[in-house]
Parts: sequence; C-alpha cells; structure tokens
Amino acid sequence: MRHINGLKSGALALAIAAAGLLIVPVSSDAQTGGMERRDDRRDDRGETRDVRQDGREEGRDAKQECKDAGGARIECRGEKHETKSEARQEGRDIKTDDP
Repeated sequence: MRHINGLKSGALALAIAAAGLLIVPVSSDAQTGGMERRDDRRDDRGETRDVRQDGREEGRDAKQECKDAGGARIECRGEKHETKSEARQEGRDIKTDDP
C-alpha cells in the first residue's frame, strides 16, 4: 500500500512539474515579415512628416523674405505655396520610393 501511495505522489509531483514548465513563456523572436514592413512604413511616415514640416518652415521663410524685399502679397503667397507643394511631393516620393 505504501508503495502505491508513493508511486501516486511521485506521479503527481511529476505532473505538477510538467504543468509548470508548460506555463512558463518561452522567449522567441516575434519579428515577422509583416512586422518588419510595418516598421519600415512607420519610418517612412516619420521621414515624410519631417520633410513636410521642413517645407512649412521653408515656405514661411520664403514668404517673409519676399515681403521684406517688397514683393506683392499675391506673389509672396504663391512662393510659399510652391515651396510647400514641393515638400509635399518630396514626401510622397519618399513613401512610394520603396516597393
């Protein structure tokens, strides 16, 4: 009888230990192709945002220089618009450059 109880308690201890091993998470590399592409797109969006922001600042500077030089209001607005449009196009080119 003692032998059977010892065997049962040993089997129970082994089962509990095995269950504990199954519960512990296994560390692994979770990077997949999709995650890498998403990271690339995120980087591209950040770069594009920076380009557009720089374009806004350059547009403001161009308009102010035009006004300081005595240019007409409409000409200065057009210069600012052109500068910002070029920055937006450059941002689009960055996003669509990588296939």
